Amino acid sequence: MIDANVKRGSAELAVLSLLERSSMHGYEIAKRVEQDTAGVLKFDVASLYPLLYRMEKRGWVSAEWRDSDTGRRRRCYKLTKEGKKQLVPLRQQWRSFFTALDRLGGLTGTVAEGSL
Repeated sequence: MIDANVKRGSAELAVLSLLERSSMHGYEIAKRVEQDTAGVLKFDVASLYPLLYRMEKRGWVSAEWRDSDTGRRRRCYKLTKEGKKQLVPLRQQWRSFFTALDRLGGLTGTVAEGSL
């Protein structure tokens, strides 16, 4: 299970990456995160919506109400041009973070024995 603090820090990248593929409503985002990570990451819908609202305020996503197949109205989120720009530095930051952790912890066996 992934610690909540790590998950909170990765939420923006996860949501923006999913919305880069297609627009989705909040519940669908939460389900896709769980599905695409084989259950390793799970986002509670109650904590996801405040994140989506913050991202909307920043101009990273836009939202509109749509009727679902069942007739239920859902707020669907779409990645904006500004949101696409945010993905570049976010991905680089996380890539650097994981590279540094790999170097420290030898997660993929890339750290040579005796090199520390």
